[in-house]
Amino acid sequence: MKYLLLILLVLVVIWALKRNRRDKPAPPPQDSPNQLSNMVACTHCGIHLPQDEAVNGEKGVYCSTDHRTAAQDRNPS
Repeated sequence: MKYLLLILLVLVVIWALKRNRRDKPAPPPQDSPNQLSNMVACTHCGIHLPQDEAVNGEKGVYCSTDHRTAAQDRNPS
């Protein structure tokens, strides 16, 4: 009889915990969804990065000003 009461008590506690988790309200939706950005490849090293983070150069887009300078030094026009 002692084990039956112990098992019953454990089941009641588990049921109460699950019920409590289910009753919580859902989190509010995000105010602004993440905006998608076009991806471009660095002309010098080929790494892909968002277009708004890219550095524009005469011969393409670059991931940094160092790569833009290196590409211009390598192929001067």
